[in-house]
Amino acid sequence: MDESYTRHIEVPPVEDYCRLRAVAGLTPRSAAAAAAGLPNTVVAIVVRHDGRAVGMGRAIGDGLCYQVVDVAVEPEHQGRGLGHAIVGGLMEQLRRLAPAEAYVSLIADGPADRLYAQHGFEPTAPASIGMAQWLGR
Repeated sequence: MDESYTRHIEVPPVEDYCRLRAVAGLTPRSAAAAAAGLPNTVVAIVVRHDGRAVGMGRAIGDGLCYQVVDVAVEPEHQGRGLGHAIVGGLMEQLRRLAPAEAYVSLIADGPADRLYAQHGFEPTAPASIGMAQWLGR
């Protein structure tokens, strides 16, 4: 990440959160859902370029178990180290806040597993598999 980008420890505003999820190809979220979920963030990173949010990531959790979520970078800013800066920043903050025995998990979409592996994440299969359920669908 070059000096034209700045990394901030902050929860993204609802509008930036919804926009970044959509342009990065993540499942879109409504403003109402974002407004309900964002206050429950344990730590978040926003990367800005000329003051505009172009990347983000969050960690949610209960003090012992955490999940890295919402890692998103605008397509025109991908390939410049922003994902590394976001995940690295989240992990720095979690190491500061969480006890040593904390468990941090995530769901890696597509080739993002390579990014996460560079930050110490390992596949849990075959010992365990991720499972999910969409409510209201």
